[in-house]
Amino acid sequence: MEAPGGSVSQAVREHLRQLCLREFPCGLGSWNKSRFLPQRWSTWRELIPREEEEAAGAGEETEDSLLGLVRSPHSPWAWLEESSKEDCFLRELAIQNPLRLKDSFFYSYFRSLRIVDKEVSLVDRDLLKFMNLEELVLSANRIEEINAANLPPTLKVLELYGNAIASLECLCTCPPPGLQHLGLGHNKLLGPLESQYVTSNHWPSLVSLDLGFNNLTDLQSMMASLGTLRHLRLLVLQGNPLALVPYYRGFTIDSLPCLCVLDDITVSPNEKHQFRGLSLSGDLLACEAQFVVTIGNVTGVVDTSVLDSEPGPEGPFITYSYYVTYHFLEDEEGEGNEYGGVLAQIVKPSSLSTEILLQDFPEEGSQGAEESLESGALSASGELEESVGSGRSAVLPRSLDSAEELAKLRPRIDPRLCPSPGTVLFSTVRKPWADVITCGYEMQHTLRDLVPLKAFLLAGTTVTIVEEKILSWPVLPPAVESASTAKKGKGDKVKKGKEKEKRKEEKDKKGQDQGKGERDAAKERKASKKKEPPRELRQDPPVLRVLGHGLVGLEPLLMGEPLVATVCNFGVARTVESDKLTAARDAKNKKIAKKEKKRPEVPADEDDSRPAPLTVEVQVQLRQCRTAEEALRAFAARPPPDS
Repeated sequence: MEAPGGSVSQAVREHLRQLCLREFPCGLGSWNKSRFLPQRWSTWRELIPREEEEAAGAGEETEDSLLGLVRSPHSPWAWLEESSKEDCFLRELAIQNPLRLKDSFFYSYFRSLRIVDKEVSLVDRDLLKFMNLEELVLSANRIEEINAANLPPTLKVLELYGNAIASLECLCTCPPPGLQHLGLGHNKLLGPLESQYVTSNHWPSLVSLDLGFNNLTDLQSMMASLGTLRHLRLLVLQGNPLALVPYYRGFTIDSLPCLCVLDDITVSPNEKHQFRGLSLSGDLLACEAQFVVTIGNVTGVVDTSVLDSEPGPEGPFITYSYYVTYHFLEDEEGEGNEYGGVLAQIVKPSSLSTEILLQDFPEEGSQGAEESLESGALSASGELEESVGSGRSAVLPRSLDSAEELAKLRPRIDPRLCPSPGTVLFSTVRKPWADVITCGYEMQHTLRDLVPLKAFLLAGTTVTIVEEKILSWPVLPPAVESASTAKKGKGDKVKKGKEKEKRKEEKDKKGQDQGKGERDAAKERKASKKKEPPRELRQDPPVLRVLGHGLVGLEPLLMGEPLVATVCNFGVARTVESDKLTAARDAKNKKIAKKEKKRPEVPADEDDSRPAPLTVEVQVQLRQCRTAEEALRAFAARPPPDS
């Protein structure tokens, strides 16, 4: 048996061997050899008595019984489920006429070859022996380059999905002149020069082209080349970075007026009318993608404050707030900040920093990670700054560029709050606890580097619900004066004390003659003087705790979906006991108590005491233009990327 992989011809021979065309019940053997004796024996067979002839074929099977063995689903020789029509025909032919199965027959019989997931890496010259081959499918293999001279000139369909082809140049040396469909999706095509290989000079008869899920970025040059293919009717470009720009579909439809289907969606006459003239303004359109991230309500958060004891006169006074984080690629400067009421907290650890953090925080489950958060906060200083009402992104904290800074932060950072390399961390505004916390967050991200954007969408974004706990303490009064200073002013203090006593005695004498009203007024002034000024509080570094953490898949945005909307469910975090404590605390409020009296009492059997799960609403929308006017209005006024 030959090792898997290698050339196409080796894979074909291995496939024929697995069909067992020369083994029972196929081929020649004791089960059917008398039916295929050479013709020169026919005269001798006439001399053999009939009884002896029947005895000679007594151990053989009839043709119908042998065919029944390969057709019956209960037979051990039955066809496999993945068998093609060609495979079934060959097995039946090996029973009906095994002498016909020769190499010359195989090379002339096959019009379609499907060699999928066989680790093929070489398209060898033996493929030219298939004189009538029209369809060649070599998907999910390891092909990096193809010598087009080894492809049969009779090919009409060539599929090479899921390989490692980095350029179309290898296929353009001597392509099959009558090729009508070319499938190169899920390869590694990259760069603006690839558009020069999809012209009518190389593929004059091409009707269908699939270049989906590669790394093609230049939409304008690609349309200019595809416009030379007069017979092109079906086109797939989704999954490429160039398909992420808002005007992609409209620009493609207007550039290729004969196109019937784009990305498996029929091109309607209405679309052609709406995007008419857009292709003439290609040089004015900015090559960028726009996303709007929306974070809605958060439910099921545990009210941790009810578990804390009442603070004493010396503190600590504890406050809790909650927010949601997600990571995304960094926006272009000055872009994506017109959405009001947003706060972006950005963390940019270096790749080395991230690796060290992950080593220090192995995946030991959420419990261990939450315990690590109890000891500290996110930033080196322990303070998280906020942008004040501007809606612009604030950098929090500063980049971790040195090993010394990382060493300080190492015991205090949860890896779930560190974005992956190449991304930044965004967060909503902090909100106090509520049964339903309304984030009201909306942020637009504008990105021009589209190749990393595709990789990010394939990986998805991580959404995290964070609890921030801040302890505040009263500021201590200033220290007592030193002993030397006290000695110097000791004499002066004695004199001043005597003078105060004399003035006090005089006031007491005068006070006896004053009326009752004056005495009351004096008491009020004295009481007001005794009131202490409000205490100043100092805050400890915030303590962060991850309440929920999960991945939101964004791959549908690459596949043509304009919106990904999901509710992240992190399971039940609240308990019946914590809900009862929260209800008891709220009942102490007079306003809440009055409202509770007005409400009808709910029987204990009908009261639903099951805590709600911890959830957060997340939406990520890819902006798409619906008309040519909308695309020009949104992008024509933008400066070019190099300005």
